[in-house]
Amino acid sequence: MSMIFFACVVRVRDGLPLSASTDFHLNQDFLECRKRLKALSSILARYPSRGTAKGRNLSIHFLSSGDIACMAICSSSYSTIMAFCFLEELRWEFAASYNTRSINSASRPYAFIEFDNTIQKVKQHFNSSRGSRAKGSWQRVEEELRLQPPVQLQLENTELLNGLSNGGHAGGHVEVVPTYRMQPVTPLGILSLVLNIMCGALNLIRGVHLAEYSFQEDHEGIGNVIAFFLPFLACIFQCYLYLFYSSARKVKTFVLLFCVCSCNIYLYGLRNLWQISFHIGVASLSSYQILTRQLLEKQPDCGV
Repeated sequence: MSMIFFACVVRVRDGLPLSASTDFHLNQDFLECRKRLKALSSILARYPSRGTAKGRNLSIHFLSSGDIACMAICSSSYSTIMAFCFLEELRWEFAASYNTRSINSASRPYAFIEFDNTIQKVKQHFNSSRGSRAKGSWQRVEEELRLQPPVQLQLENTELLNGLSNGGHAGGHVEVVPTYRMQPVTPLGILSLVLNIMCGALNLIRGVHLAEYSFQEDHEGIGNVIAFFLPFLACIFQCYLYLFYSSARKVKTFVLLFCVCSCNIYLYGLRNLWQISFHIGVASLSSYQILTRQLLEKQPDCGV
């Protein structure tokens, strides 16, 4: 299947990873390719601005510009031109978000982990629509690659293997999987968790009791059963989003809030206005706590 599997942004001078997509694949070929990408990222300063490391099933493409380089792991059948269109768009997005000073002063891996949301959006677009958004730049990139072809490497390249044996770094940097450290839980956050669990339990209990009655006597009440179970699931996911980092948190938060509000309004008659207001109020408080609890600005010491 032709697609982009992984993308990251690294600092050219030492290979420090600044951000990366978080949808890791666990098959052996991909894990091995990521090791080669890690080794290659530490020696990018030795190569021209564009390059491709070909493998049997997977390929690595990289695009360097100034202080940063964008790298991607794609299936070997994926268009090289499309891969560099993707990397160019990623480079423009990153350059528009962060200045040279912040890039040079970064001292921890994945200092710009929030850029993962942008990586995911761009990658998803190129995977889903074959990069229709890049049609305007296709001809330009094709012409640039024709005039200045990317350097060709092999994933089994001796230099990359040597990089792996040396720990995959040239500047004293050791790459680790990013750790998502959130800000400490606040007393108001704990209260929102307790209230959310209580609302979830109430929805589950009412839903189970109504389901027993509906399946036996009132088959038209199935909609009400669903309207109880959906807020129950929404409460569980709200607790998860508050406690743990997840990409696209803002979108997920508003979807869950909309689900709780819609279902409670639908249940008017089985619940009075005070009960509906309570459930919507708890969901709104939880949403606010999710959106205000951010990642720590600095990642813990990762051996850098």
